[in-house]
Amino acid sequence: MQAWYLCENPYPFVPEDVLDGAESVRGSLPNKYCDPKVASRLFQEVLDEYLLCDDVGLNIISNEHHAGINCLFGASPLTLGILARETKNVRLLSLGTLITVRTDPVRIAEEYATADVISRGRLEIGFVKSGGSEMASGNANPVGIRERFWEAIDLILKALTYQDGPFSWEGRYFTHRHVNIWPRPWQQPHPPLWAATGDIETAAELGRRDIINAVFLRGVEGTKRAWTAYRRARQAAGLPTSTDRFAYMGFTYTADTDEEGIRIGSKSLWFVNVGLKSAPQYSTLLPGQAPPQLAPQIYRAPRRTVDARQAIDQSLMFAGNPDTVYRQIMEFYDKVGGFEHLILMGRSGFMTHEEAEKGIKLFAKEVLPRLREVAPVSLG
Repeated sequence: MQAWYLCENPYPFVPEDVLDGAESVRGSLPNKYCDPKVASRLFQEVLDEYLLCDDVGLNIISNEHHAGINCLFGASPLTLGILARETKNVRLLSLGTLITVRTDPVRIAEEYATADVISRGRLEIGFVKSGGSEMASGNANPVGIRERFWEAIDLILKALTYQDGPFSWEGRYFTHRHVNIWPRPWQQPHPPLWAATGDIETAAELGRRDIINAVFLRGVEGTKRAWTAYRRARQAAGLPTSTDRFAYMGFTYTADTDEEGIRIGSKSLWFVNVGLKSAPQYSTLLPGQAPPQLAPQIYRAPRRTVDARQAIDQSLMFAGNPDTVYRQIMEFYDKVGGFEHLILMGRSGFMTHEEAEKGIKLFAKEVLPRLREVAPVSLG
């Protein structure tokens, strides 16, 4: 099993009365509440955590969100470029540039190829569809987003792999008369591909396209539904699959004791309890974005809050001493039928830089060696 460290670099230092009165902390909270000096410190801390991951053997994920306290990384390619140059050892996953918001997939292909060359072949490419606040901040229309998502992927892949260009692209959503990226990627024909979704229709299409399916915070049943759809789609297409096509993200904190692990790990639940507060117009079930059968749920899903015990019971969080964290991960592994990639949401909310680094070191020393002994399993 492989492990990947993710920190979305949140900005929790907004007065509570402002947060309580805000309809949404994503998309429309005025940026006067973000002190650039504090933001600079947070950037330096998270980049240092990533460099520590490079030293101890934890792969790294860069991502992006827009206009909200949940994530200061507004441009994944910029972070990715820094990591491609400054790290030397681990794999780098961009999960990812918001391809349904960006207007030019060819530019995204150029950025990825450049990062792959700078890192000398350590890049992995992740695709995400975008949430409602991202579409608002990116001036994007949610109608047609699913079809736009697949066409953007097709264009990016052709740009990365076509070596006898220029070629032209006349699609439904994208038109580009002259595609001929320099440099081409280091890895041939292209870096490994990921996409994040728990939606069963999208998961099935990922299976047919041989793209790794990353599931975030869905627990046992939601994860099993997505991965069952993935496997069945591949079986119907006559394609083999194994557990190396699956990734799961859970809040993860490793400490000296269970008490310390839960106390510090629970700080990361700020992501769910505060950082997900979003106005109805930014719903992740916007018309045109969600499958038609989900339409009755639009604007009706209540916000949920979870505590540490609930998060652990639901496999949203793995926290405790090294033995406990390993046991929790493997219990989840057995319940969902296996997976190859564990994504550690290692720091969120008011967790400190020192606490995050301690968790990284303990996980890498005491948990990761045992997980690496878990080999991918063929699923037929």
